[in-house]
Amino acid sequence: MARKNKNQQAQEERKTAQDYYKLHSGAVNDLVTANEENSPVVSEAELRKYRSGPKIKISETVKALLVKYWFNGSVCFFFFLGLGNYLRDLLDQLLVLGMAMGIITDILVNNVLRFIAKPEGANDRWMMVPKKQLSSLFLNILYAFVVLFFVYMFYNLVNSILQSAGGSILSVEPLLFGLFYLGFDLLFISMKKLMMRIIDDAKKKV
Repeated sequence: MARKNKNQQAQEERKTAQDYYKLHSGAVNDLVTANEENSPVVSEAELRKYRSGPKIKISETVKALLVKYWFNGSVCFFFFLGLGNYLRDLLDQLLVLGMAMGIITDILVNNVLRFIAKPEGANDRWMMVPKKQLSSLFLNILYAFVVLFFVYMFYNLVNSILQSAGGSILSVEPLLFGLFYLGFDLLFISMKKLMMRIIDDAKKKV
């Protein structure tokens, strides 16, 4: 009787091992032969449970504007305020600041915008010179001086109004400078888009 129980136990163990092997070999076969046709449909809500990433979604527009704003303030901090003790003349400070803004825009800002663009080329609308070419560096430096001139004039206008009202004047600091520079930058880019739209419409009519 004991021998029979041992035989039954041995048979059950062999059967269990065979079932275990069949189960795992079947899973391996399913994995190897899996494709889009024989795979089960999984809902988007189920997929989101297993995806990593921030819970707060930031739009691509906000990302692009934050990149431009951050670099504007950083250039002001490092080149205008950082070199303020070495460059006493305001004209020299503005000259260095304009050169730095143009170079940083061409080498860093625009390349970052191209890198984070979804889809590719989506952030070209936030660049005055979207095409990367030999002349883009010169054009970005020239454009930076134009924007910087208007930012400088805007500071003078605001300070004149504040002085006439008996208030304290605005000093140049990264946060406010970055905001002013971004505002005029977006204004000129919008004007460029409007002019291109007008020219395209005129060509279609002709």
